[in-house]
Amino acid sequence: MARIPNIKTNQKQELVIHQEALAKPKKTLTTWLIGKPLPTADAPHQTIGKAIGLAVFASDALSSTAYATQEILVILAVAGTAGLGYAFPIAVAIVILLAIVTISYEQTIHAYPGGGGAYIVARDNLGELPAQTAGAALLTDYVLTVAVSISSGIAQLVSAYPELYAYRVAIAVGMVGMIMLINLRGVKESGFTFAIPTYFFLAMMVITLGSAFVRYFTGTLGSVVNPPTMEWVGTTGVVSLFLILHAFSSGTTALTGVEAISNGITAFREPRSKNAGRTLIAMAVILGTLFLSITFISGQIGAVPSEEETVISQMARTVYDGRNLLYLMMISATTIILIMAANTAFADFPRLSALHAGDGFLPRQLTFRGSRLVYSRGILALAVLASLLIIVFQASVTALIPLYAIGVFLSFSLSQAGMARRWHKIGRLAPDEEIQERGSVLRFDPHWRVKMLINGFGALCTSIVMLVFAVTKFREGAWIVLLVTPFLVAIFFTIHRHYKQLAHQLSLETAHPLPVVRRHRVIIPIAGMHRGTLEALRYATSISRDVTAVHVSIDPLETAKLEEKWAVWGQGVPLVVLDSPYRLLFDPLLHYIECLTQNIRRGEILTIVVPEFVSRKRWTNVLHTNTAFWLRTALLFKPGIVITEVPYQVDN
Repeated sequence: MARIPNIKTNQKQELVIHQEALAKPKKTLTTWLIGKPLPTADAPHQTIGKAIGLAVFASDALSSTAYATQEILVILAVAGTAGLGYAFPIAVAIVILLAIVTISYEQTIHAYPGGGGAYIVARDNLGELPAQTAGAALLTDYVLTVAVSISSGIAQLVSAYPELYAYRVAIAVGMVGMIMLINLRGVKESGFTFAIPTYFFLAMMVITLGSAFVRYFTGTLGSVVNPPTMEWVGTTGVVSLFLILHAFSSGTTALTGVEAISNGITAFREPRSKNAGRTLIAMAVILGTLFLSITFISGQIGAVPSEEETVISQMARTVYDGRNLLYLMMISATTIILIMAANTAFADFPRLSALHAGDGFLPRQLTFRGSRLVYSRGILALAVLASLLIIVFQASVTALIPLYAIGVFLSFSLSQAGMARRWHKIGRLAPDEEIQERGSVLRFDPHWRVKMLINGFGALCTSIVMLVFAVTKFREGAWIVLLVTPFLVAIFFTIHRHYKQLAHQLSLETAHPLPVVRRHRVIIPIAGMHRGTLEALRYATSISRDVTAVHVSIDPLETAKLEEKWAVWGQGVPLVVLDSPYRLLFDPLLHYIECLTQNIRRGEILTIVVPEFVSRKRWTNVLHTNTAFWLRTALLFKPGIVITEVPYQVDN
């Protein structure tokens, strides 16, 4: 016996009935791949703590230590071996910038506990154009994060196994697909999955760098044995200011991912802001320490930048005296963390795109959570875009790096400028005054001047770095991002304009009562007389007494047979036969319907009831005319017409 659903009636309005939905998701291939669907009530249990949060949101920033030093050396190598000595001072300057950005974002986390980072800060304090610019820059950067981190991870793998070089693009795309599937399983499950490789990488880095410093202080470190051929070596050995700035901008890729935690605060357990803030500080300390240590040791052992072997590989090979087990563990850990670093983008891109979509600047479908309570459409979109980039740039880190980081520094600048503006607004409030904004609540803070100076200084620093990056990397490919960002912003505003116009046209505030339906005319196009036609005729006569059947005649003999059957089965409904001497099927029918629509008056409705037999064997449906589809396509934009399909299922 079927179970009767529980029905709750709203006492204030008896016309509203709440009914318990008894349907449950069916088991499909998707269920096997990503797990059984989770109920909405389970959302609070899918949040994560600080330890897992570090693995989910900091893997991008921590993994950048694997290639940031190499990118500095690649630029300095233009001046020859003399230029490589400037790597460590440049790294120190980058770590100072990291401290400034971290302090600024720590304030953002507590000011905006609902997450959203640069997008929400810019939206509430600078306006829609800066907000969409920040969002476009970040979304672009997240796509590049996946492409760069996975390509860099494959480069580490190829350093250990050169025979895999020819297959690097296919392996990279496969890794994107794997990470996509893991993220589709949910934030909590993906967090546990990525925690192991993240902490394995940190452990191997501590062991490797610790051994390197012990050997350095005991004088047994030595230098790289059989180093790879250094590329881009200059002939003058001149180190110019432009070269230093160029190397600095390349090294600032180490800061990418710092903003990730501020975008994903809602993924943390309560108290969210406190947990997210502590995770951010821990990430910055670890990142700065690893980056400085790798750069220092690389200089001491004489590591050189090369596409053949990464700096990390040279360092591990020197510290462990060859390609032994510890070396392979270090390379494996680096490869895995670089690939897993893409998870940061997979955690933040869907959330940020959902915020854009919620504000009406991206398709609304991106706001829907999938069966595992994640924004699955955003995850799929990111995987497709990143895979295309990897294919186009052949998984080359050096080719992708010039496109990388400029977007994140643009978002840094807008975020910090927005926070400075926020503190200025707070300073103008009375001590007991509160103002509710879209993303936060403004309350008076006696330390608003100091905080405004911190964010203002952070905005100035990141803006300078962004300009340096744009100038020094312009010819190498940064111009692409400088064009893509405003193009995306234009698309965002086009989508937003459409949604606003649609909302205005659908709004009930300006709606007038619809006229009473005085006449309901029904037209049934028929190709022949069969059981499907009878089903459509039965339905048509049940909704109106004004029913007319229409047949387009291209064969007089077949038409004569139809007329004979209609006289028996037509139930007294008039049949209009349109003779078509040129054997046209749809054009005469469309012309007949258009003539009727020209005479439609206010309060009249014209319904086209289309009989359609549907085979249970789906492949056989392509063998039929599919009249309903073509009529719907042709008449979709005609006002005052309703198209109804009446299916009749057949076994073959």
